[in-house]
Amino acid sequence: MAEAERITGTPEPEQGAGADPMTGAEADGPAQSGPDAGRGKRRILALLLVALLVYLLDLSSKLLVVAKLEHHAPIEVIGTLLQFTVIRNRGAAFGMGEALTIFLTFIAAAVIVVIARIARKLYSLPWAIALGLLLGGAFGNLTDRIFRTPGVFEGAVVDFIAPAHFAVFNLADSAIVCGGILIVILSFRGLDPDGTVHKD
Repeated sequence: MAEAERITGTPEPEQGAGADPMTGAEADGPAQSGPDAGRGKRRILALLLVALLVYLLDLSSKLLVVAKLEHHAPIEVIGTLLQFTVIRNRGAAFGMGEALTIFLTFIAAAVIVVIARIARKLYSLPWAIALGLLLGGAFGNLTDRIFRTPGVFEGAVVDFIAPAHFAVFNLADSAIVCGGILIVILSFRGLDPDGTVHKD
């Protein structure tokens, strides 16, 4: 068969090429979605690394300030413009909604579930960073609400960053705000989590 093809000039198909002779396109198989699948896994990995970094920084900072600063005088970082002082906050970020502790706990859990669903179609690195900031911040404050007093799902979040004339907050709050701002910017630029760009 190969000799006949050589004589008539018919090219012999390459082994394992998997090409469709009618369209020239490769047949369906792992190779078709390989690059996209690999890129998606890298973006999910980036999301998880950002979330882990935020969570560890938030958790370690809270453990440190509770051990060293709670029931002590505030530490002046930049005079009275920026101080470190421990506040137990049962509300949302920046001290809002103190009567809604259980509700806010379930909101944080819902945010985590939504991020997990979005991550399945995540191909954009900026979106991975933004969602990682949100995820790490949500886990950080959710840990406080579950494990700190006065009880499970009612725990008070530890806040300690106290700028002058502003609410006291923590690193998890900062990550959530930064992630939210980045998502707004990406949305205005038309960049979707799957990496496509749309224009209204």
